[in-house]
Amino acid sequence: MAAVERRPPEPDAADADDNSIHVSLIDAIQNFTDLDISLNKLERFLRVLGFCQYSILSTGLSWLAFFVISIIVPLLVDFSYCSNCERYKIDHFELEVLVSQSIAAATSLLCISHNLRKYRIRKLLFVDRYHGQLTQFSALYLKKIRAFYYLVVSWMTICFLLKITREVTRAVYLYNGSVLWSIGIVVASLVSWAYSTIIFLVGTALFHLVGNLQIIHFEHFGELLEMDMDVSVYINEHMRLTYYLCKISHRFRMFLLLEYLIITASQCTVLLQTTTNRGIINFINAGDFAVLSIVQLLGLVICLNAAAKISHRAQGLGSVASRWHALVTCNNNDTSVSGLPSDGKNGETPTTVSQLPVNYSEGDLESADCMPPPTNIQLTSTMSPYHKRQAFVAYVQSNHGGFSIFGWMVDRLLINTLFFVEMTLVTFLLGMTLTIKVR
Repeated sequence: MAAVERRPPEPDAADADDNSIHVSLIDAIQNFTDLDISLNKLERFLRVLGFCQYSILSTGLSWLAFFVISIIVPLLVDFSYCSNCERYKIDHFELEVLVSQSIAAATSLLCISHNLRKYRIRKLLFVDRYHGQLTQFSALYLKKIRAFYYLVVSWMTICFLLKITREVTRAVYLYNGSVLWSIGIVVASLVSWAYSTIIFLVGTALFHLVGNLQIIHFEHFGELLEMDMDVSVYINEHMRLTYYLCKISHRFRMFLLLEYLIITASQCTVLLQTTTNRGIINFINAGDFAVLSIVQLLGLVICLNAAAKISHRAQGLGSVASRWHALVTCNNNDTSVSGLPSDGKNGETPTTVSQLPVNYSEGDLESADCMPPPTNIQLTSTMSPYHKRQAFVAYVQSNHGGFSIFGWMVDRLLINTLFFVEMTLVTFLLGMTLTIKVR
């Protein structure tokens, strides 16, 4: 008698769904864990630099370290060189470089530490429970945080190589007979400069990171429109994005404004000193001015790039919503534009706009434009889906938002204006200091 072959029972659809859900939950938990680890590493990195001033003791130690490394050490290095090397030095050049560098770094340390002490790292980056606990956003968050480290390390390395070249060249020309003494002077100067520079660059790169994390949600908004959802969901998400943009503007506006004014004043000082000096200017006696200008302009470009990118993406949502409305209208044959749904019903099921779980302070609500979205609103309407989409498009086009500084929207138009203002200032200073003789 032939043996009957027995096959194992095939899993039913319910078991397969349970397994897929179990695997997806494991992946989600893994992504959440990686994101938390990355945020903890970022917070430790900022704590080492002195940004996490969560207590009186940490605040005192942070500013004491900044005062000693960024101010005392450069002054000691400047007075430690030989006394008979005036031809390799220009009066007050080193002091002006030190003042500009220290003020820019102190502003970065003050503004960023204030925001971290008030909001902590997760709220400052807006990696909240609403967005941060989604799997696809967690992976994108990790990518942007890695880009933050890459930005800081790459530009810091380039500027550090320029500084090393300048200090070594200067030490060779100012050699006073002691090799160990010259090496100690060079090392102390490099450590002091590196600390002040990384404080400044990390502050600008952190603002750039905040902007990149928000751009993730602007890009996701276009994908959200492709889903078949109620218009109230899209309105709620857009209100959330504009509200977060307003909070970012209020938290970083003083930082960006002060850095811009400090860098402008520093560059004007550089221009005045180099054009009014009657001696020979070379890489030895004025190399610090070149390095300082590169670092400060780099930090300013990073900040303006992040602010303009946020504003550009926010203003582009109007065209995205208009294109979505046109495509849905042209491809939909079931909706009437007469004001009533095609099925003859006079009403629709009320839709509740979800509540935004945020904790905000009075400082975030100084402007009437920065108000939290309304909570638990029952949206009932007899209008057709076409008119709802039309109202949504009109709302997005009239509330595009963006990064602003006391009402001034930081976009490409403002950056062009700032460029021509700087060019006007440069030509004015050159006209005051340079004289061209015509025979």
